[in-house]
Amino acid sequence: MHLVLTGIAGRWPAHKILMLLMVWFTIFNTLSAFAYSYNTLLAVRFLSGLPHGAFFGIGAVVAGKLAKPGKSAQAIAMMFTGLTLANVLGVPLGTYLGQHYYWGVSFLAVGVVGVLAVLGIKFWMPELPKSSNNGFRKDVKVLKRGELWMVFFLTTIGTGGFFAWYSYIAPLITNVAGHPESIVSYVMVLAGIGMVVGNFIGAKLAEKFSPINAVVITLIVMVILLVSNTLFAADKIAVLVLTFLISTFSFCLSTPIQMAMITTAKGSEMLGSSLNQSAFNVGNASGAYFAKPSNCNGLWDCFFHTCRCSNGRDRSSNCFCHYNYAQEKITG
Repeated sequence: MHLVLTGIAGRWPAHKILMLLMVWFTIFNTLSAFAYSYNTLLAVRFLSGLPHGAFFGIGAVVAGKLAKPGKSAQAIAMMFTGLTLANVLGVPLGTYLGQHYYWGVSFLAVGVVGVLAVLGIKFWMPELPKSSNNGFRKDVKVLKRGELWMVFFLTTIGTGGFFAWYSYIAPLITNVAGHPESIVSYVMVLAGIGMVVGNFIGAKLAEKFSPINAVVITLIVMVILLVSNTLFAADKIAVLVLTFLISTFSFCLSTPIQMAMITTAKGSEMLGSSLNQSAFNVGNASGAYFAKPSNCNGLWDCFFHTCRCSNGRDRSSNCFCHYNYAQEKITG
């Protein structure tokens, strides 16, 4: 869907497309606050997520074009800073609002921020020409390039390891390391700070080395850190240090690999850039899936040594309880 949206968007100036995508994002995030059932919320959340890849894909290319010569890496990193700050500030704030007031308040807050973003694009972003002059049919020919798919799978596999760890960071901190649940929110902030730092380190690496060399360096460090996590996760101090380091070097990857994709997709940069955002999402989903606690005697045991499942019936029952809990929270 990201590719379709980006391909259609190429017919209009980039600043207008970014504003339209942000309007879409704002509308459906606001509507999420008024969902009357769990299924309705899922549907609206799905719609609110559709413009994500196209927005960041186009935004990365635009940031690079607006930057001064030799500063495109820093410009792209600055754009991705929004994602990292969301983990430091947005996630804890949204959790606080949802727990202390009403769950829908978090989505309303996102809607307000979305309105501000739309106004910011309208009044501060310079007018730009059409995103692409090739047309959608010519743009999609870039998908025939083998090196583009190499970068795609590199992104998927590279980020999959991070999301396998990050998706279950709470049980890792509490069940494995033995920290109290009250510390989890502070650990999330620590991880978010690491993401902010890593984002700018990645930009510096992309400038000092080539983007693809920066990607290779970052992935090697990530492998070392994730393996170290399997060895030292039970140590209360080590797990906190590793949380910061894994977050830092995982987000070192964002800017260099985005630049590598843009370079590989020359002539259809926005389509390629959006495709890379899809790769991040595939890594997110696959990493979380393969490391899920229900994979007893599998990856969860190998990496975290904390599989608490007993049999398939119990897991199904547990999922059903989570569904009912969410339904009750939404319907009141």
